[in-house]
Amino acid sequence: MTRARLEFAFGGVCAVLAMLTAVVPEWIEAVFEVDPDAGSGSLEWMIVAAFGALAVSAAALGRRHYRVATTHG
Repeated sequence: MTRARLEFAFGGVCAVLAMLTAVVPEWIEAVFEVDPDAGSGSLEWMIVAAFGALAVSAAALGRRHYRVATTHG
């Protein structure tokens, strides 16, 4: 059950970061003081996609581990 909670929490953090990056993409340049894509925004959209994929994957794993823990335990 603890593993599922950790996966749900990680998925939530990734979802928040994906939404933050989609809404305010400049936070990356502000935090790290670099502009690796020279203002095109392509890096920010790749980060949104990566965080989104991580959020979905973590939620799916959390659901799977939660179901296993509740049916066998």
